[in-house]
Amino acid sequence: MLLRIPSVRRSGLRRLGWESWQGVDADPLFVFAPRLLRAAYIILEVADADQTLDPRIYIDFGKGFEPDEEIELKHTRNGVYVVSLRSFGRVHKVRFDPSSYPSRFCFRAFVAYDEKSVRAFVGKRLRAAARGERAAPLCEVIARPGAPELSGVGARVARVRGATPHFEQVIAMANDRFAGAPPWADDRPALSFVTPVYDAPALYLDQLLDSFRIQRAGAYELILSDDGSTSRETIDWLERHRGAPNVTILRAAQNGGIAAATNSGLAAARGEWVGFIDHDDALAPYAVDALLETIARTPGAQFVFTDEIVADAQLQPKHYSLKPAFDPVLLSGVNYVNHLSLYRRERLLALGGLRQGFDGSQDYDLLLRYTRGLATEELVHLPYPAYLWRRDGKSYSVSFLDRATTSARRSLAENYSVGGAPAIVEPALNADLHRVRLDPKNDARPLVSIVVPSRDSFSLVTRLLDDLLRRTDYPNLEIIVVDNGTQDSRVLELYERTKAACPFFSVDIVEETFNFARQVNRGLRAARGDCILLLNNDIQVIDAGWLKEMVSCLAYPSTGVVGARLLYPNGTLQHAGVIVGLGSVAGHWFCGMPGDYPGPMGRLEVRQSLAAVTGACMLITRACLEAVGALDEQNFAIAYNDTDYCMRAGRAGFRVVWTPFATLYHHESASRGSDETNANIARFRREQDTLRKKYGLVDYVDPAFNPWYSRDNAAPRLQLLSSLPPGRHFRV
Repeated sequence: MLLRIPSVRRSGLRRLGWESWQGVDADPLFVFAPRLLRAAYIILEVADADQTLDPRIYIDFGKGFEPDEEIELKHTRNGVYVVSLRSFGRVHKVRFDPSSYPSRFCFRAFVAYDEKSVRAFVGKRLRAAARGERAAPLCEVIARPGAPELSGVGARVARVRGATPHFEQVIAMANDRFAGAPPWADDRPALSFVTPVYDAPALYLDQLLDSFRIQRAGAYELILSDDGSTSRETIDWLERHRGAPNVTILRAAQNGGIAAATNSGLAAARGEWVGFIDHDDALAPYAVDALLETIARTPGAQFVFTDEIVADAQLQPKHYSLKPAFDPVLLSGVNYVNHLSLYRRERLLALGGLRQGFDGSQDYDLLLRYTRGLATEELVHLPYPAYLWRRDGKSYSVSFLDRATTSARRSLAENYSVGGAPAIVEPALNADLHRVRLDPKNDARPLVSIVVPSRDSFSLVTRLLDDLLRRTDYPNLEIIVVDNGTQDSRVLELYERTKAACPFFSVDIVEETFNFARQVNRGLRAARGDCILLLNNDIQVIDAGWLKEMVSCLAYPSTGVVGARLLYPNGTLQHAGVIVGLGSVAGHWFCGMPGDYPGPMGRLEVRQSLAAVTGACMLITRACLEAVGALDEQNFAIAYNDTDYCMRAGRAGFRVVWTPFATLYHHESASRGSDETNANIARFRREQDTLRKKYGLVDYVDPAFNPWYSRDNAAPRLQLLSSLPPGRHFRV
């Protein structure tokens, strides 16, 4: 039996109709009390959302809703979520958060008293979808691990619930690996950690020191460099701990600032490697062991950085900063490296350590100077949450954000200077992040050949040509339409009119079976430009400077391919980069999310390197084309030819860059119609299988992705691994 139930509490919502709702803030929620009805299951259904939702469920077992005990659900516009109350035992309440941003959707809630009713409900929804009466819902089951009920109803939701329990399980894995490590045998520590101290609360210093006492003794030293503290509490603590094992305490007579205090600690360091840790933060258990193992495995490394976990004022873990491998392009927009980093002491001293005058961003300035010129193999990312970052709103960069932002941009301007002239650095899509202007000297723009595959599609190609000729401000281009057999006389007439009016326009018509890669390759052979832009005919220009931005990204060293940010006509994200391995093959991450969705660490608001971008709008340099060759017509005639090309380019030593500062609309597949025929589906699956085999995608981890992210959803969720992942470089 099924029974419709109302919520006992809701917030952040406005009712639009009997079943229609509008989320009006960042935390809309419904709360249900199924225990009062003595039900066995609760069914929560969302449908017809105006954008992709990121729903979560919380379960109250009698102690309230724990904010870190969230159950992450797959992102969708239509979902059915079944919570097995019976399998959990005593469930007091269930909370459902449909999305973390304003959205519109339909919502229904039911309780069921037997499994048969649940199966009948889900089956009815799926049959309606098969008849085309409604969109097919994504079905997920939330049940106790090992519970046999509801098999086949939907995917089982992993029981990793939020960052806190995940972090605890990662530490347990580290304990299994490192607990039996032998004592450090060398007289000198391998790692020196420098902490500038100024009027730090004794509690913070206690927690910092405690986090070191559980590390491998002798392998590290902690240098506390006091910057002329005036607090009696801080001074007394430092005096009490003089002579503590593995701890060096330095005292300055007067305050000189973070850079001066840090450099004093650096001068006293004895380890080959130096790391910096703030006085209000802490190391995670086994951080030193994980770093030592990584250094041993990568003897040529010059720089190592880790993941981190953000903690509250009490240093309780709350959420992760999970990072990609080292990416200088991403670093030019945001200091995503942040904590924890290890530097070679010798190189650090040669650079003069931290510089004065970059208040609030002295660590960012050091990163930019230190990593410049280092090879990919010398820059190592360790995907281990080695650092606990206390975020209580009192740190310098939080308290003086404007000054820190100004300092960051001054450092970026110097780092990206050309001929001694500082670069212009502007706000990114987020005003606190950065966009380095990479415009060429004397505004010299290379010739760009725009290759447009097309057939018929009068309205699309008319708009595109108008956008390229009148709404794009790039001064040096040619347009090549490669047509595979247009029959529409209006289109043929448009071609002739455009050729007569524009000497840089040409069209190549060859009537043949549709093979996207072959069609593009015809355009590549005809192109004369220093760069070639692959552009679908269903692209619509939004901002005139989009092509200048894409070309400017070639200023990043070794860049061979550049991709753009593409939005659906309703403003939601269509392309913010391709993650290779997503969905077991390759996919657009955060596809369907709001157009202004920032992504992890604000990554969707700045430029970054990726393994692949879509061929719907993809710029290729002549050097890359000559080295990599054409698209693969045989194995990837229709799908994944762009992903394959980017992977080949990456393995040939070229960088693939994605930029959000070139944003266009993409009316995806508008000119081709449906691919849902048996022959096309079979071909698509063959091309999927070919890509999987060619790049070993079962075990592949995209360098722009983090190993702790699941690959089963466009918006990644946390997953547990069978073992701790090793250090890695940005290699595709």
